[in-house]
Amino acid sequence: MATYEHLVITDTKGIAVAAVGGYGRGELSPGSDLDFVILHEGQFSEDKLSKFVSALLYPLWDSYKVDHSVRTRLQTRNAARDDLKVTLGLLDIRFIAGDSELVEQVAKDSRELWREKPHARLLELKTSMEQRHNRAGELAYLLEPDVKESRGGLRDINALHAIAASGLVAVPLDRISKAQSTLDDAREALHIVSGRSKDQLLFQEQDKVAKYLGYADADVMMGEVAQAARSVDYLLGYIWHSVELSESSGGSLRSSDAQSVANNISVTRNEIVIDDAAALRTDPVISIRAAATAAQLGLRLSLETCSMITTALAAGESMLPTPWPREARELLISLIGAGEAMVPIFESLDQEEIIFSWIPEWHSVRSLPQRNALHRHTVDRHMVETAVRAAKLTRKVHRPDLLLFASLFHDIGKGSAEDHSERGERLIAPIAARIGFSPEDIQTLQILVRHHLLLSSTATRRDLDDPATILSITSVIPDLNTLELLHALSVADGEATGSAGWSDWKAALVSDLVSRVRKAMSGSQIAQQPSLSQEQLHLAESAHLTIELLDHPSGYSIEIVAPDMPGLLSLIAGVLNISRQDVKSARTKTHGKSAVMYWIVSPQPHAPKITAAGLRDEIEKGFNDSHLVEEKLLARARIYASIPTIPVPAPDVVYFNDVATDATVIEVRSHDRPGLLFRIGAAITQSKVDIRSAIVTTLGAEAIDTLYVTELSGGPLTDERAEEVTSRLRAALA
Repeated sequence: MATYEHLVITDTKGIAVAAVGGYGRGELSPGSDLDFVILHEGQFSEDKLSKFVSALLYPLWDSYKVDHSVRTRLQTRNAARDDLKVTLGLLDIRFIAGDSELVEQVAKDSRELWREKPHARLLELKTSMEQRHNRAGELAYLLEPDVKESRGGLRDINALHAIAASGLVAVPLDRISKAQSTLDDAREALHIVSGRSKDQLLFQEQDKVAKYLGYADADVMMGEVAQAARSVDYLLGYIWHSVELSESSGGSLRSSDAQSVANNISVTRNEIVIDDAAALRTDPVISIRAAATAAQLGLRLSLETCSMITTALAAGESMLPTPWPREARELLISLIGAGEAMVPIFESLDQEEIIFSWIPEWHSVRSLPQRNALHRHTVDRHMVETAVRAAKLTRKVHRPDLLLFASLFHDIGKGSAEDHSERGERLIAPIAARIGFSPEDIQTLQILVRHHLLLSSTATRRDLDDPATILSITSVIPDLNTLELLHALSVADGEATGSAGWSDWKAALVSDLVSRVRKAMSGSQIAQQPSLSQEQLHLAESAHLTIELLDHPSGYSIEIVAPDMPGLLSLIAGVLNISRQDVKSARTKTHGKSAVMYWIVSPQPHAPKITAAGLRDEIEKGFNDSHLVEEKLLARARIYASIPTIPVPAPDVVYFNDVATDATVIEVRSHDRPGLLFRIGAAITQSKVDIRSAIVTTLGAEAIDTLYVTELSGGPLTDERAEEVTSRLRAALA
């Protein structure tokens, strides 16, 4: 009451003291500011108010950092309208003393103002957050993060509470309660052990903070802090997505019509959803299909779908068999190969702990810090970033699936005292076997993981003119395919590490080393022409159309023997496409007057069951009028045009005139897409050359097509003609 004497009043009507911000929430750390707002109704002179404020706050100034404002109710409302920081602070206003009714009126004003134009206010909040993130960086991946200001930190938790207060979208704040506790504890301990009010976890403080909080060491603590920040950032991503959907739908979050994009998978409200939870009990591949589809389309997995998958896995449902079926392995490669679009999907799989049912070994590297100046990310995020870089290099290798898989797991051996490359070589074998890679592929993966640092360390530390240097590489790298994979992995790993560990100078040295090693090796990377069995040769002699259709783990296997003709490959590929079958692989070879073809195909969603008779009918129609097939393909293309796409590297088309005596080899490496093989075949036909053999392989979302072509009169193409044909192919695939 002595303080009130400066105002010459005997009661507290019309004057109040309230706490705002962190003080209002009751979330003070030892070094936090005390934020007050002193409210009045304009009945006091400036002199009286000044003396009142001084008497109130003077005892605090020697012991605390104090921030305050003095306003009327109207002034407070106007300030909140003009200043986002004031608005957010007032959302947490808490009565301390004086006129409680006045405080409640201001609190009500603040809530109403925050909800008045929610989309505009939240856009302002998002812009402010993005500016702060650009300044402070990502908490989870910084060596010395600011637990308050960085992305995923305590200010972002406050933002989530503010978004919830807007009433625009539901915010499941319970999902980050553990994360908030972890970050609050770290901040409080930091203030105590440092004796400072700063919120940055510097190296010299991390061991002290970890000891104070009872962690085994600083690495364990920083791993917990990183995981907490990732949980916050993950939820924020989904909430902003919901806010954007709310704005685009005029405030309504009702589901729009679903569009089927894969078996039991649809797009609804720009999110990937599983059509029916019951499918999780009967289709063990559906979870990874949803993840791969989301990544390839650049969309999010819906939170509801993530919850459905998590619930099913907890109940022992939707578990992948060992080894994984081919479809699951290819879907994993499609997920990894989606580039930047893969990152949020993989983060969803991590946050929802779905990835651990597929890859239990991921636990050991989850949010594992790398406290050295070279690395900017935790171990798991570094491997994800390496895969992102590798996705841009898939045109550089003949086995993009092995490159992508090795990129995601090259540091899986980290987290123990053992050399991580040696431990990784041991760990990758059972992982790859479980996922269904062949023994030969597993050996290659082990070499890649064991020696993923070999090229960069050799190039920068050894004399490249010394034959012993080249021998040190050829003694452990068995062939050209493995060399090109290791080169691409080295580049991806280096780029993901950052400028501290990779540079144009180092890239040039590694490239020079690889070029020298390549010259010392022999062999070819080109797929060899298929051979024909005696039975196939006999069928080919007849020159009649025959079709054998059998069930296959991927869908169907189809053997077609048909009279050879210009455009036959394109025609058959087109018929399969309009029959809604995706080509997984194909082997074709011309013998005499016939072509022998063996296809592996997978049905698209809701594809009608195909029969040998039905295929024969469609192929014969195409023989009579190939334009019918092309028209149907164009109609199918218009349907696909409405489905989102992600950026992918441009197709790579090259020719070789020195690997076959009787033909020119044309190799096409491209992102797989509907009608791809039809376009390739059509471009070859328009160039008036003949396809003698073809080897078509789809690896995840990547396709590698090897064509042995000749002039119509026979014999390989000249270099000039080969340039002409490859140019036409590039134009057709652009």
